[in-house]
Amino acid sequence: MHRIAWWVPAVALSLVGSSSFAAEEKESKGSEKQELAKDVKTVKVALEKGLSASETEGKPISAKFEIEDGKLQLSVYTAKDGKFYEVIVDHQTGKVAKTEPITSGDDLTAAKAQNDAMANSKTSLRSAVGRALKANRGYRAVSAMPSLEGGQSAAEVTLVKGSQWKTVKEKLN
Repeated sequence: MHRIAWWVPAVALSLVGSSSFAAEEKESKGSEKQELAKDVKTVKVALEKGLSASETEGKPISAKFEIEDGKLQLSVYTAKDGKFYEVIVDHQTGKVAKTEPITSGDDLTAAKAQNDAMANSKTSLRSAVGRALKANRGYRAVSAMPSLEGGQSAAEVTLVKGSQWKTVKEKLN
């Protein structure tokens, strides 16, 4: 019994430490969300305009505003001729700033799944974002991510108004 007693406090400390780490991570994500909400208010180019601009580089299959290296950027994944690209759209001018091929890793896995979801769609991601915004006046679109659920294509559109966030689903077929 004395042999077992020493590990109880050690396990308790590790659990407290891991829950503390989880709380810090949640707090970090919360501050990232706040920063993103603040930055998205200042953009001149809305998500749906970024989707339109990216069409010069292929069919848009997902889009999101994100903080990358401390700076806001509008990233759109596109598909063209069986290949995938990340298109960075300048959120102040609406012009394509950079296009990079997606060739490996989690980004390629995500792009393939998004492309599969869009392959079954009868409507564009831009139209889905437009419908979400029309039904949620005063909000701005932050991201649009397609997925397949039970053979049906849908887009999860994340919206923000001030500090209020919501995610709505829009059917794509």
